[in-house]
Amino acid sequence: MRITVVGTGYVGLVTGACLAHLGHQVVCMDADAEKVRSLRAGKVPIYEPGLDELVATETKTGRLRFSNEYREAVPGASAIFICVGTPSLADGQADMSYVESAARSLGEHLDGDYCVIINKSTVPIGSGDWVGMLVRQGVARRVNAGSASRSTTEGGGVAVASGPASEVTFDIVSNPEFLREGSAISDALNPDRIVIGAESDRAVDRMRELYAPLMARVAVQGREVPFIVTDRASAEMIKYAANAFLATKISFINEIGTICERVGADVREVARGIGLDNRIGSAFLSAGIGWGGSCFPKDLASLVHTAREYGCEAKLLDAVRDVNAAQRMVVIRKLQDRLKLIKGKTIALWGLAFKPGTDDLRDAPALLIAERLAELGAEVRAYDPQAMEAAQRRGIKAELCADPYAAAFEADAVVIVTEWPEFSAIEWPRLREVMRRPLIVDGRNSLDRANLLWHGFEHCGIGR
Repeated sequence: MRITVVGTGYVGLVTGACLAHLGHQVVCMDADAEKVRSLRAGKVPIYEPGLDELVATETKTGRLRFSNEYREAVPGASAIFICVGTPSLADGQADMSYVESAARSLGEHLDGDYCVIINKSTVPIGSGDWVGMLVRQGVARRVNAGSASRSTTEGGGVAVASGPASEVTFDIVSNPEFLREGSAISDALNPDRIVIGAESDRAVDRMRELYAPLMARVAVQGREVPFIVTDRASAEMIKYAANAFLATKISFINEIGTICERVGADVREVARGIGLDNRIGSAFLSAGIGWGGSCFPKDLASLVHTAREYGCEAKLLDAVRDVNAAQRMVVIRKLQDRLKLIKGKTIALWGLAFKPGTDDLRDAPALLIAERLAELGAEVRAYDPQAMEAAQRRGIKAELCADPYAAAFEADAVVIVTEWPEFSAIEWPRLREVMRRPLIVDGRNSLDRANLLWHGFEHCGIGR
């Protein structure tokens, strides 16, 4: 199938590369000409395990191409994915300006062949109808421009680009993504479910055809992917509800962790015990310093904003956000408890990205922790295996170091902010020698406490 993907961020680039891997002919379109030039040169602008290799392979096969021109990318497409950003505005609602621009531009370049326009971006409930309206406006603009052009250049051979606009037929589909940064390729090729929100059988049939190679691939592995067909509004809500529930689980276990510390329980044992209940499950029950990234914060904010637009007070979701915001300061309180005065102390932050397996610093707890420590008068040093360039661009309030040991040199404490695997493999005797005080604040409960104590460290976890 001939597929166009608009937007080459995390979702767009992974989606495009994986669809090409499944055998489709894919054009990834981005308005940023410099970004497109870099992608054509084989430079992937984000860190995602395996993505560089996949993009290089599919570019070489010719199944994956890049363009910054709608007129080149759109005509002839059977399916068009909108994968642009929807960041939060100050009031919590999603910024839909990129979606709006993409939808209008698509309408101006659609040809007469039927296609489905797929909202892969996370968009507020009800956006399907709005996107359809914008596409039709783009089509009408092209019709009017074509008529005006013909009337002023009669006999000059000027025609409406890409075919008669009056024959343009399309459907809008909601097909939310459920990709996790750090494992996005695996998630795309081995999904838990495929959700399709559509208002016509023709659109559903086109989506089944699009995903047929994926369904066949997974069937060979001996399992079946649930293919959920519903209305567009419900599909849009599924995405928001899923992220809201996962964020709620994390805030819940963090709040339980706070109580555990007060009463002398261990939140890890509590999580293990309740996670074995099939009604609860063990995923997303790791206490720590809270969630970050681009999805949970903006999706919760957008869902709360939508609820209020319709007269609902999302009290539980407000509480989920409040707990998460407070959790980031737990590290500061633990450092104050152990060190008393922070002023003049040297604190090392290990890990900057919001989670391991990515270089993404969007709403990363490390940014706020570093800023608060600097305000308290500490010297802050930091190291991350992948996010150093991103941290430098963001202007983090910390000295960036070449490795974990350099960050910890003469430090009064090391804080584990991101649970990168390499931090569990540290040479503890070497670390003990370079630190001024052997204090480890394990913000992710990722280290072996007994081993650290044996090597002479103080270990301070979360909820323990």
